[in-house]
Amino acid sequence: MARRANGEGSIRRRPSDGLWEARVTIGTKRRSFYGKTREAVHKQLVVAMKAHQDGVPVPPQRESVRSFVKGWLEASRSSVRPTTWDKYRRDLELHVLPFLGGVPLSRLSPQHLQRRYGEMLKAGLSARSVLHVHAVVHRVLAQAVRWGVVGRNVADLVDLPQTQRSNWQVLDAAQVRLLLNAAEGDPLEALYVLAVTTGMRQGELLALRWRDADFERGTLTVNGTLHRIGGGWSIGEPKTSRSRRLVVLPEVGRAALQRHRVAQVEGRLSAGACWQENGLVFTTAIGTPLQPGNVLRRSYRPLLERAGLPPVRFHDLRHTAATLLLGQGVHPKIASEMLGHSTVAITLDLYSHVTESMQRQAAGAIDTLLAGDRGAG
Repeated sequence: MARRANGEGSIRRRPSDGLWEARVTIGTKRRSFYGKTREAVHKQLVVAMKAHQDGVPVPPQRESVRSFVKGWLEASRSSVRPTTWDKYRRDLELHVLPFLGGVPLSRLSPQHLQRRYGEMLKAGLSARSVLHVHAVVHRVLAQAVRWGVVGRNVADLVDLPQTQRSNWQVLDAAQVRLLLNAAEGDPLEALYVLAVTTGMRQGELLALRWRDADFERGTLTVNGTLHRIGGGWSIGEPKTSRSRRLVVLPEVGRAALQRHRVAQVEGRLSAGACWQENGLVFTTAIGTPLQPGNVLRRSYRPLLERAGLPPVRFHDLRHTAATLLLGQGVHPKIASEMLGHSTVAITLDLYSHVTESMQRQAAGAIDTLLAGDRGAG
């Protein structure tokens, strides 16, 4: 018989123990895969041959979930934002690897994931948290399929928990006035004014640089968002391509920003040699970036208490701005652009309770118009 060519495989049943063995020669090395059925080893052989054809390393039969995840994390580090990568790492190291890390990747089953997700729910995690973990797991396994390490993505076969839209609170116009009155003279007054009048995200506000502000035109350019990884910080890409946008300031926002600039110049003079110039709009007393957690604990929550307002999240100020805009009849397309939503459909879905009232007003206007026409006839 002719010698088997490089990359071709064979399957046989071993007489010694009855196990099935698949063999394939890759380069100068022969690889063997074992299983209890012919179908099982055939799948492994197909994966190995495809990996060889695609020019990627042939996976070892016993590569564990932990080994593959660590390699995937290293390979994906440069392709996603630092904060996203760190979230992937934390989710996998906290919720997946301690429980499934030792399972051979080729033997990971939908049942493994189904049980793990159930354990997470029983431990008190929300359905949304489970879905976040699942999204990362799915991404890891999708890469394993593309690299030919496994033949299918078992995460596709898992039943996922149902979620309800998270409840968020908004402030009405009277409450916003209470908030801004209480913020007068606060070192971060301009931060809160911009949050409730422009709907900018907290990370976008903290990443603002003075070069992004055009006082003559009364605009801000959103160019990035503040990232903190470990003890460092950086200004990275906005959340989506539509998040990079021009925001026209209301007069109250422009005035607050101008006062803040004067106060920062005075603060920089007082700090002297301790000042670290980063060009940021919102900084600590020495010019370094603000930490979101510190803003909440030391400034925002005490501000809500002074104003006598409920403990709404900082992100709810964004929802407040959107609700006020739509409630004043601003077209959803304009509101969507101001908020940096990727599509206007997101705006309409999130704020359907507001747009419904707008539609009722429109329907009432039609009734008034047609009633007038009938009376004239």
